[in-house]
Amino acid sequence: MRLARYADFSGGAELALALTPAPDYREARERLTLTAEARALLMAHPDFGLGGVTDIRPWVQRAQHGAVLDPGDLLHIRETLLGARRVYRILTRLEAQFPGLADIAWRIGEQPPLVEAIGRVLNERGEVRDNASSELAHIRRKQRAAQGRVQERLRRMVTSPDVARYLQDNVITRREGRYVIPVKADFKGKVPGVVHDRSSSGVTLFMEPLSVVGLNNALREFKLAEREEITRLLTTLTRQVATAAEELAATVTALAELDLTCAQARYAEELAASQPELLPLPAQPPAPRDDNLHGGAILRLREARHPLLDPEQVVPVDVVLDDETHALIITGPNTGGKTVTLKTVGLLTLMAQAGMHIPAAPGSAISYFEAVYADIGDEQSIEQSLSTFSSHLGNIMSFFDQVDHRSLVLLDELGAGTDPAEGAALARALMDALRQRRATILVATHYPDLKLYAHNTPGVRNASLEFDVETLRPTFHLTIGLPGRSNAFAIARRLGIPEPVVKAAQGMV
Repeated sequence: MRLARYADFSGGAELALALTPAPDYREARERLTLTAEARALLMAHPDFGLGGVTDIRPWVQRAQHGAVLDPGDLLHIRETLLGARRVYRILTRLEAQFPGLADIAWRIGEQPPLVEAIGRVLNERGEVRDNASSELAHIRRKQRAAQGRVQERLRRMVTSPDVARYLQDNVITRREGRYVIPVKADFKGKVPGVVHDRSSSGVTLFMEPLSVVGLNNALREFKLAEREEITRLLTTLTRQVATAAEELAATVTALAELDLTCAQARYAEELAASQPELLPLPAQPPAPRDDNLHGGAILRLREARHPLLDPEQVVPVDVVLDDETHALIITGPNTGGKTVTLKTVGLLTLMAQAGMHIPAAPGSAISYFEAVYADIGDEQSIEQSLSTFSSHLGNIMSFFDQVDHRSLVLLDELGAGTDPAEGAALARALMDALRQRRATILVATHYPDLKLYAHNTPGVRNASLEFDVETLRPTFHLTIGLPGRSNAFAIARRLGIPEPVVKAAQGMV
């Protein structure tokens, strides 16, 4: 949703809302490069944009189906083509600097004949020009002359003492497309003519004097002829649009792709993001090193920030797995940032694979994962009467069989929601099964047994989120290599629990 706000027109916004990770490593790399080009382009040319461009595809489709387009629709098409021409000429001229953007721009069709044809018929306000055709010019000349005759005849009537005494006001107005004068209702018979309307109070009748009926009829005929000629002109233009439908659709598609790329660039600047190094993963994992089942994936996020949190308050985290580590057990206090850390890793991974630069320090690197699986948050299904524990397990089992060395797995509170001893045992078993599949795994947990598992298992490391005992607040800083320690006794002392009670509790552990 946030990315779409940076688009210039609806075509780019729709692509932003539908954005998904690239289907393969090559395309993901190309998208990242395009975003980098767009950032450089906007840095060098801050005024570059797609202002004035509209998604004209609905009107093009109407033209294909035989509808006659309105002047406003045709004007939007012309303005979009003019905008497309501007974008095309800028990017193709700068091809040496921005080859990826130029490749998209080469797909833009300028359509000079259509632009010229619409401009010849319509002015910048969408009005049909007098000289749109010789026939229309002739009709309008005749129409203006006829209109002048009607108005002159009525002007003489409203200024004549013989007629003026019966009028509500000495003005000429129009009703139902015909020129009329306001006659007092009490003197209806004094001015022979046709009544076309009456005032809301009923005291005024808007009458067409018989002496101008023929003139009004002539004027009406010219207006009908004008309408027919305008319809003919609009129909001709609409057919030209329909003929160029395929090229016009391709142009809008190219413009939308450029708009999306520029939106990604603007969003990256807003986030102070950097381009991550995206690394391929082989189809087959490397041979195990003794008992270490590292699958070869790289996860190196430095000063990573959750993109949706307040940049003034979010605490950057370093999530860097060394060459010996492919699983991380994260422990720490409630609301200490464990879940946010998992979401940050997942979001930044998907952003990179979608071609977006990420809110992390330069030098960050991520493997192109074929799949990112996550079980984060308490998603209970009341309708199915599933407990928290069952809900989490059901979610995990929905992807468990698909996990391999090219998967990133993020699990929040693995094994929670049931008997602690059984939950911890199941969490260790699931963790080990995923490790056997050689996936890259991040798990947030409170279970001490998983800390011990990480300490004793090759390829698995502990990590902890710090807690400030003095302020009783989490610091949100992630430390890899150390398990989180319980702060319950220190917190109890800070909150005034009597020392004998605290010592008694410590003796029970």
